[in-house]
Amino acid sequence: MIGKSVITLDDLSVRQIREMLHKAQYIDSHRKEVAHTCEGRVLATLFYEPSTRTRLSFETAMLRLGGKVIGFAGAQLASVTKGETIADTLKTVSNYVDVVAIRHPKEGAALVASRAASVPVINAGDGGHMHPTQTLADLATLQSRFGRVTDLTVGLCGDLTFGRTVHSLIETLCRFGNVNFVLISPDELKTPRYVLDRIDATDSCSYVEVRDLASVIGDLDVLYMTRVQKERFFNEDDYLRLRDTYILDAAKMSLAKKDMAVLHPLPRVNEIAVEVDDDPRAAYFEQVKNGMLMRMALESSVVGDRLPGYEPLESEEVAV
Repeated sequence: MIGKSVITLDDLSVRQIREMLHKAQYIDSHRKEVAHTCEGRVLATLFYEPSTRTRLSFETAMLRLGGKVIGFAGAQLASVTKGETIADTLKTVSNYVDVVAIRHPKEGAALVASRAASVPVINAGDGGHMHPTQTLADLATLQSRFGRVTDLTVGLCGDLTFGRTVHSLIETLCRFGNVNFVLISPDELKTPRYVLDRIDATDSCSYVEVRDLASVIGDLDVLYMTRVQKERFFNEDDYLRLRDTYILDAAKMSLAKKDMAVLHPLPRVNEIAVEVDDDPRAAYFEQVKNGMLMRMALESSVVGDRLPGYEPLESEEVAV
């Protein structure tokens, strides 16, 4: 993985993803040992749209590895306001840093960036397309809760049309196989055809599309909630009409399995009631920690810095 850009998780093999999960677990239990792994390295966070968790997570990951961070958080702070292209920005920034994390509102921007850069580029979200490091956080949370990422019934609820986290998670879980998807959304926000085609192309995976959360919540091992994103709508009336369609509260949680895990990429608005936070099945703040750990694993891997004391998974353990 040294020198490799990660634009979608298709850029990583299943073996490499399992290795990242294993590496993140090691990092979590060996914080002091890995604290100087990336000493002398510099990460650039180029965020062309607002972000709190993702940007801070990437930056904290590098800082905890002993490296440093430069960057911007908003297109208004970058030379794009003067007309500079993404390609020229990346050709410039590549001279300063060892790795770049980029978020952009347009699909495909991260790929353009990776082709222009001379250092590894990690996609921190491009429009409604992909968000690979969030998916790594999701997988790490499933692994910690169930000891596996397969043989699960996974419900995805809310905005399934524009939710890049949903698309990334479905496509990646299909690569592992043996997952049943329950797709819960209003008709206006259904899962795109290309994502459904990915499920159909995987013999061991299946899906159903439903509108009502309460009717299926008892069947789920995992419930992945998403917010209805105002910034993805062209019509505010449509947003206002749909945003409160699905709200997870204690009453709905009472219908769920005792060990169901509730995930959410955050930020939430009101789609998960605050009362759910104290439920042991709420795993969304655990996801935040796992996201940082997975980004630590990824950043150290693409720059080629070995974690002190770390032993890779044996090849037979990660064979597909």
